[in-house]
Amino acid sequence: MSSVSLNKTSSSSRSKHGARVVSQTPFDAKLDIHFRESVKRFDYSTSVDCNISSSTSNVPSATISAYLRNMQRGRLIQPFGCLIAIDEQTFNVLAFSENAPEMLDLAPHTVPNIQQQEALTFGTDVRTLFQFPGAAALQKTANHGEVNLFNPILVHCKTSGKPFYAILHRVDVGLVIDLEPVGLDDVPVTAAGALKSYKLAAKAISRLQSLPSGDISLLCDVIVKEVRDLTGYDRTMVYKFHEDEHGEVVAECHRPDLEPYLGLHYPATDIPQASRFLFMKNKVRMICDCFAPSVKVIQDKTLAQPLSLCGSALRSPHDCHAQYMANMGSVASLVMSVTINGDDDEMEHDQQRGRKLWGLVVCHHTSPRFVPFPLRYACEFLIQVFGVQIHKEVELAAQSREKHIMKTQSLLCDMLLRDAPLGIVTQSPNVMDLVKCDGAALYYRKKLWLLGVTPSEAKIGDIAAWLLEYHSESTGLSTDSLMEAGYPGASDLGDEVCGMAAIRITATDFLFWFRSHTAKEIKWSGAKHDPDEKDDGRKMHPRSSFKAFLEVVKRRSTPWEDVEMDVIHSLQLILRESLQNSTINDSKMIVTGPSVDDRMERVDELRIATTEMVRLIETAAVPIFAVDVTGNINGWNNKAAELTGLAVEEAIGMPLVDIVGEDSTEVVKNMLSFALQGVERQNVEVKLKTFGHQENGSLTILVVNACCSRDIKEDVVGVCFVAQDLTGEKIVKDKYTRLLGDYVGIVQTPSALIPPIFMTDENCHCSEWNDAMQNLSGLRREEAVGQALLGEVFTTSDFGCRVKDHDTLTKLRILLNGVLGGQDASKLLFGFFDIQGNYIEALLSANKGSDEKGRITGVLCFIHVASPELQYATQVQRIAEQAAADSLRKLAYIRQEITKPLSGIMLMQNLMGSSNLSKEQKQLHKKSTLCREQLTKIVDDTDVESMEECYMEMNSVEFNLGEALEVVINQVMILSRERQVQVTHDSPAEVSTMVLYGDNLRLQQVVSDFLTNAIHFTPSFDGSTVGLTAIPMKERVGTKMHIVHLEFRITHPAPGMPDYLIQEMFHDSHRVSREGLVLHLSQNLVKIMNGTVQYHRGEETSSFRILVDFPLVHHINS
Repeated sequence: MSSVSLNKTSSSSRSKHGARVVSQTPFDAKLDIHFRESVKRFDYSTSVDCNISSSTSNVPSATISAYLRNMQRGRLIQPFGCLIAIDEQTFNVLAFSENAPEMLDLAPHTVPNIQQQEALTFGTDVRTLFQFPGAAALQKTANHGEVNLFNPILVHCKTSGKPFYAILHRVDVGLVIDLEPVGLDDVPVTAAGALKSYKLAAKAISRLQSLPSGDISLLCDVIVKEVRDLTGYDRTMVYKFHEDEHGEVVAECHRPDLEPYLGLHYPATDIPQASRFLFMKNKVRMICDCFAPSVKVIQDKTLAQPLSLCGSALRSPHDCHAQYMANMGSVASLVMSVTINGDDDEMEHDQQRGRKLWGLVVCHHTSPRFVPFPLRYACEFLIQVFGVQIHKEVELAAQSREKHIMKTQSLLCDMLLRDAPLGIVTQSPNVMDLVKCDGAALYYRKKLWLLGVTPSEAKIGDIAAWLLEYHSESTGLSTDSLMEAGYPGASDLGDEVCGMAAIRITATDFLFWFRSHTAKEIKWSGAKHDPDEKDDGRKMHPRSSFKAFLEVVKRRSTPWEDVEMDVIHSLQLILRESLQNSTINDSKMIVTGPSVDDRMERVDELRIATTEMVRLIETAAVPIFAVDVTGNINGWNNKAAELTGLAVEEAIGMPLVDIVGEDSTEVVKNMLSFALQGVERQNVEVKLKTFGHQENGSLTILVVNACCSRDIKEDVVGVCFVAQDLTGEKIVKDKYTRLLGDYVGIVQTPSALIPPIFMTDENCHCSEWNDAMQNLSGLRREEAVGQALLGEVFTTSDFGCRVKDHDTLTKLRILLNGVLGGQDASKLLFGFFDIQGNYIEALLSANKGSDEKGRITGVLCFIHVASPELQYATQVQRIAEQAAADSLRKLAYIRQEITKPLSGIMLMQNLMGSSNLSKEQKQLHKKSTLCREQLTKIVDDTDVESMEECYMEMNSVEFNLGEALEVVINQVMILSRERQVQVTHDSPAEVSTMVLYGDNLRLQQVVSDFLTNAIHFTPSFDGSTVGLTAIPMKERVGTKMHIVHLEFRITHPAPGMPDYLIQEMFHDSHRVSREGLVLHLSQNLVKIMNGTVQYHRGEETSSFRILVDFPLVHHINS
């Protein structure tokens, strides 16, 4: 119920909304309690009705807090993904869903290739759960303020390589990571690649932007069809929130066999305020299966309260909502928030708080349905564009309504000049035209004038007496329910009169507007409804909700809007001043009349004339002045004095023509002549001179309406001018016109200094195509202007300027939509083919185009083409890239040639292996085979980039650690003899008996590389030695499994490796030496094996230390 005192101007819509949230939340909490306590016998309609009717003062604050905590921190998620919460500084796990270990392949297995020590636990570094590229991307994203800009991050499980989308958002304790599996048929994307998903919505966006303005219904009809085509749901609806928070289905597209919901209204409790808050946090909300059991989120005991799931896409649906969906026959849903700009003054301070939830786009499906993240991403962008279009339509409708009200108010004011206050109820238009209502009444001097549907005369008198007794301190009252406002006789009024706006115009007189109950307003657009049809009210179902809504609104009207109350309040001020009979203060009176005699008739005539002038002047925020029949000024209000600098006492008595500009003199004389004949001229532009502190040679520009002042004999005794100051607007408009002229002259000048420029209007049609653009593209101006920029000027077909691919067109569409939506200047690398087929690559810069009122009217685009010097540099770069490609082809040829003798070696080794060899010969054969297999793997390493990015598959097999180390020693023996450096191998005996599980060939490669470099940089002298040592340390995992932590230590004499090589080993660089590249790639290979490399420099010796872990299979018996 809304009941507002009129002692002051109406509050902002945002503060009213805040009041509704505060009052509605206890209702929501009580309804939730009823549901939880009586699920089987829960009567939804009755519960809603009882809750609305009862007071919320008996709802404890602890109950409301528990309800809100359960909504936002419910500890449950849906099972289509898993969740991990981390500390964003340390990346340690704070909470995770119970299905995370199994979904991420972290649960214990019997296969010995698992590298995790345990299932997921608190304190685990989340980066250790994923392969290096994904872990690095998570770390990089966590360092940015807006982590959602980088969603989704593609990560792969470290053990199985299974791909997931990681979707991050911040909460009070750190970061929450939603992990959604990437489907087998899906092409994985990343945050950059997610732009490609916009092209899924490009067609729908084009359709929205091509619609004519002024028709919200058409806009909603189109969006439901486009969203259904895009997502494939059985039913798609647009659900609009009204001012009183109740909802209505205003558009729908559904499967033919489903029951329509179009036209249904729902009470505000159907979507609780807590849920609306969550919709503002999470703009796209998906429920895959309302019957699927929820998954619990477990968290570290150090967290003070349950983890916030407000921004999580996985958050489990509330039990009440799941029941509602099930009763509808809906198993899956997708809900997208439609937000528009709220109050402008608040938006200037806080963009996010300035957003308002206008409604929802809701999709339902009768079977489980999962929509992958890229498609949801595209839907979110589509709904953002829809929200921009809705905001434009809402603004247009508000402006149109305000213009209508202001026009009606002006007419009513003119009526007051002739017959106050009866003119506003006896003439046309009347007070019912001022605001939307079903009836109106004037209660004046114990008499009544009735219009439309109103209470009886006796009831209106009773209402007036009630207002005087119980609302004596206020100047009026507005309510959408007289019953809930406390009027005792409301039940006797029936459904015809529920809402009322009343203003006090004198101490005892009132002006009333009345509205009937809301149910009368409801239109059924396709939804069947039989009043006798019975459904199970105990179930939460759309029809039950509608029944509950009718129960709520049967005693309530549509609420009074702020703009309506503002205009009612303005009329009240005018009426109160015009009807007061007290003596007018001389300081306020600005009318000096002619001398009068003692005749009573002349006194009355003077009193009427002065009273009429005073009431307008005292209530006006616009300039008002008056003249007598001779044309001399006899009225001059403060606003007129403020604008012209001419004080009241100076203006009184001056001829009006003496203070107007020269080009307005004849205009004013004609207006006066016509007015004295009874003809009132309207909307005439008049320029007044400025005086005193305002005197600067400029003129005050006014648009004035003339109004004849008459005596009791209806003779004209003077003229009153009511004006509107257009000086500032005229100056701005003239300046804008001059700038526009200069701009057009610059844009259309055929000068080499002017860059290529094109413009679009707000519908993305080309409105300018200058000479430079014409010369660059080959497309003539007349062929471009007026055409759709996307699809007719820039196309993917063989007409217009063809772009390289659909992605380019989509990115341009996104850029233009963003600028039209109010974003600042944006840039885009843009390429297209001119009419001759030459490819042009340039930087496109887009800026807002606006009119003199600051309204965005289009987009201004500049094309920055590279200079000849830059083009030459680009050509040189392409030649270098071509040379690099030629080198790669030659390298591929060498690899191919090497494989031939390798094949021969393999054949000979196979023949030798099949023959009878001694034990020693078999060992030599084994070592040579391992060397040959290592060489084959190196030759096959064509993807060096993956090695540089630490993303490469490892081939794990069982291998003997002792044999691998002997192979490494054999590979460096020739080099050690050449360098006269002795190589020693000193490892514990158990090393030779260990059989491990891992990539032995990569292990041989990296140990051999580090050992080779150590020999290269060891000085040659007697006793010069390089030592290789393997130090194992076993750790038990579970009951049967061991992990071996290996440290390979390669020690060589000082001074050791040069500093620049150590830098190149750990840091990637484009200018790297051959030895540095070998060290860097070897270090990356160790990192891929989840190991690390260290280099220690001592006074006498230095050493490489390679730390890596392998599962232990068994020991070889001695």
